[in-house]
Amino acid sequence: MAALKAQLRSDLTTAMKARDTFRTGVLRMVLSAIQTEEVAGASARELSEDEERAVLGREVRKRKESAELYESGNRPELASKELAEVELLSAYLPAPLTEAELDGIVAEEVAALGEDASMRQMGQVIKAVNARAKGRAEGAVVAAKVRAALAG
Repeated sequence: MAALKAQLRSDLTTAMKARDTFRTGVLRMVLSAIQTEEVAGASARELSEDEERAVLGREVRKRKESAELYESGNRPELASKELAEVELLSAYLPAPLTEAELDGIVAEEVAALGEDASMRQMGQVIKAVNARAKGRAEGAVVAAKVRAALAG
């Protein structure tokens, strides 16, 4: 069992003993999402640490999107609940890259292409940046920065 899943299970047990219903519910949902991912596909398998972080990142992203929809639907009480869940789950994810760090990675990857860098290599650069960022930057932000770097 990967360390992240073990930590989530340990924290779930602690939350259950403390009768913290909010924390218990959120951790159960995340563990359920991880287990669903483990049994998806042709055969059941154990997820790696990076795959578990990816599942956790998807869950955070879903909750952020839900919070935005609740805000636009004039339901601030539901939006605040979703944002509280985001805050709880974000503690299990690595710190996101700063703008400067992400700009540096993009600049290095574009420089690695050499003088003939063009928009044709955008996918190649995005793939390389995402591999180095390891889920610490959103895909849309990475794509925008790569597009700007290749265009200018």
